[in-house]
Amino acid sequence: MITDYKSIYFVGAGGIGMAALERFFLSIGKKVAGYDRTATELTRNLEKEGVEIVYDECDELIPDYCRNPETTLVVYTPAIPAEHKGFCFFKNNGFTIMKRAQVLGLITAGSKGLCFAGTHGKTTTSSMAGHILHNSPIGCNAFLGGVLKPYNNNLLLSPGTEYSVIEADEFDRSFHWLKPYIAVITATDPDHLDIYGTEEAYLESFAHFTELIRNDGFLIVHEGLKLKPRPSDGVKTFTYSRNEGDFHAENIRIGNGDIVFDFVYPDGRINDVKLGVPIDINIDNAIAAIAACKLIGTTDIDIKNGIATFKGAKRRFDFWIKESGLPVVIDDYAHHPDELRASIKSIKALYPERKLSVIFQPHLFSRTRDFAPEFADALSYADEVWLTEIYPARELPIPGITSEIILKDIKCANKSICEKKYLIEKIKNHNFDVLLTVGAGDICDYLPEICNIIRSNAEENSDIS
Repeated sequence: MITDYKSIYFVGAGGIGMAALERFFLSIGKKVAGYDRTATELTRNLEKEGVEIVYDECDELIPDYCRNPETTLVVYTPAIPAEHKGFCFFKNNGFTIMKRAQVLGLITAGSKGLCFAGTHGKTTTSSMAGHILHNSPIGCNAFLGGVLKPYNNNLLLSPGTEYSVIEADEFDRSFHWLKPYIAVITATDPDHLDIYGTEEAYLESFAHFTELIRNDGFLIVHEGLKLKPRPSDGVKTFTYSRNEGDFHAENIRIGNGDIVFDFVYPDGRINDVKLGVPIDINIDNAIAAIAACKLIGTTDIDIKNGIATFKGAKRRFDFWIKESGLPVVIDDYAHHPDELRASIKSIKALYPERKLSVIFQPHLFSRTRDFAPEFADALSYADEVWLTEIYPARELPIPGITSEIILKDIKCANKSICEKKYLIEKIKNHNFDVLLTVGAGDICDYLPEICNIIRSNAEENSDIS
């Protein structure tokens, strides 16, 4: 069994999905170590929790307790290059090596998995479901793709539970290692075309995911998707959305900073569900999470309490400043055009009379190339846009692909390129009303300094007045 290994080594230890597995193995008493390219807040937290992480790929830095192939399991992310020195050491010396998703599939194989997949929305919906169940008598072991507030963790454990909540990642077809009891599909807008090549291949991957659902299981699909599911005959299929489907909302009330709605399901309704994170896009997210929890017997009271007390995941519509008399600062992980558009439009709905400035860090050269017009269209809903250079992540530069190919098609008048090295200086000389920092790269690392500057500028302006 996978839990028979004494030590686990993670190549790419700083990934958010890897972090949940590292924390799981620590929780069952394993020695855990790994490599990542750079230190981050997440890796520093993991080190404090007991993970030994190095930031140099030299194989001599692998700890002694991880050098025996009979006692050490190696887990890697596909983003690691094949020539990585530490990775080559494990490949050349007979170690058992598995992808993160394969390990997650094995860990959760004996449970009833609530698996949330989709181009966007899966982190929030899975986090909502995990929070609801974790605070109910049902319980769950949740492996999430975002650090959940206020737990400051992306792993939730409930000893003795039969349920797992899993964020099912479509990158590199990772979700094909899972065997869902309930599969939720939030969106299938094409992404990761560097992996899939075409929209048809992307949709086919989701269709195959639906074939993996247990015969006694359930499929919950957002209304209006291009996806053509292929679940087995025993699987019960439902649809959901904000306004229609087997699961939907009615009597939506938005005002005074709150969003309240009635949740409607085939056999009844739950009245007056109040969102703990009251933004428009969370209505859909909550419906998906509630639907999955309702199918396994979660009570109406536990559902309402869970949704009301859900505080969100870090970097998912995350308020950094929300105080009277100060500019509003929000951070979001959106890195696909549809996510970006939804985030900007939600903020405009929250603050319709205020100026919205967006600092967007494009993620991946290939994604920028594939969706530049769509990114430009989404950013055109803002009042002001600053673009940083592209965050490369796992990719090498592509000739001719820069942030300029987005900038040229943005329709708002106030738009510019600002390299990260000049970002802080530019912010010092600028006054914001509502600021959104957005992207899946390292733009969030600048937020503490950005917020300090904004607070300082606000104080100076107050003194002058």
